[in-house]
Amino acid sequence: MGQAFFYHLTRSPLEVTLPMLLAKALQAGWHVIVRGTDPARLDWLDQKLWAGAEEGFLPHGIAGGKHDDMQPVLLTTGTETPNSAQCLMAVDGAEVMGAECGALERVCVIFDGNDEAALARARGQWKALTSAGIAAQYWSEADGRWEKKAESGG
Repeated sequence: MGQAFFYHLTRSPLEVTLPMLLAKALQAGWHVIVRGTDPARLDWLDQKLWAGAEEGFLPHGIAGGKHDDMQPVLLTTGTETPNSAQCLMAVDGAEVMGAECGALERVCVIFDGNDEAALARARGQWKALTSAGIAAQYWSEADGRWEKKAESGG
């Protein structure tokens, strides 16, 4: 059964934190689904990922292409995992279900700490996932570096 990691963004924006987390997931040998809620926002993230540093290139695509199954990182608003992902990164309040956590190595819930609605949504997801027996960790960058602030055994 996988774990859920919650990343509370307070200093670095999503377009900085997401590439760092994606690189770590790819280093672990995982395929990744980045699940969002808005296709336009995923297009924006796609452009940010393409514009990243050459040495840190992150191979990826947006769902709906003919090679979705081959993408190491696939951006989508859907719940499918055509690339046989082992990791799900939920952004912008995208829903994560406890049942799908069991089929993955890791779920990352990335939320904006400057947005009260995003904070409330993340708290609700933490409660739902830990109540479903999913082990979870809460990470914050409030002090300028990432620190684990809480953990639940599930």
